[in-house]
Amino acid sequence: KRILQERLAIALGAFTDSLHLVDGLPMPVCKFARAYFSKVFKGNATYGYCATKKERYYGFRGHLVISSIGVITAATFSAANVDERDVCPELVDRIQGLMIGDKGFLRPELQEELGTNGLYLQTPLRDNMKDERPKEFLYWMKSTRRLIETVIGQLADRFHIEKIRARDLWHEASRFWRKLLAHTVCVKMSIERGGEPLQFESLISY
Repeated sequence: KRILQERLAIALGAFTDSLHLVDGLPMPVCKFARAYFSKVFKGNATYGYCATKKERYYGFRGHLVISSIGVITAATFSAANVDERDVCPELVDRIQGLMIGDKGFLRPELQEELGTNGLYLQTPLRDNMKDERPKEFLYWMKSTRRLIETVIGQLADRFHIEKIRARDLWHEASRFWRKLLAHTVCVKMSIERGGEPLQFESLISY
């Protein structure tokens, strides 16, 4: 499933794109109140924090990189307490150009490491930091970031990627890549039918 997804992404030009976006999503194993008693994924799942939902949870965290039209170029999931900045280098070894992330990816050492390989990470700065970049660029970066939020929303709402239905890592990984493959197939079908890459509604009414 992963290989098929990758081949579709290559055919859609995702790896040669000059712009990519990176972000993560929570994948809770169970309700937070039940986490202490849960035996599912014991030793693998951990406690983490979702900044978007402003809540702690128990489970995993998905990590995602997409192209400028929303094609998934790389993905994985880890224990919820793993820093997404530590996972990022493993996902971007095949892409170059500009990559946009949120404040969670703000780390000068990471920017320097990626920059040596031709990938330039840009993120918003924290409120107590002075940002000297042009306002036009900051506005563009903020509006462009909505693309990966759209993709994550589709994966969560349409493909239920955040829900854990498996009982072991092998089956969960299989399910994870099945969802990503299905999303990529929908992007390809949408483009082939003359629609916008992420407008999946047109596929239903076709």
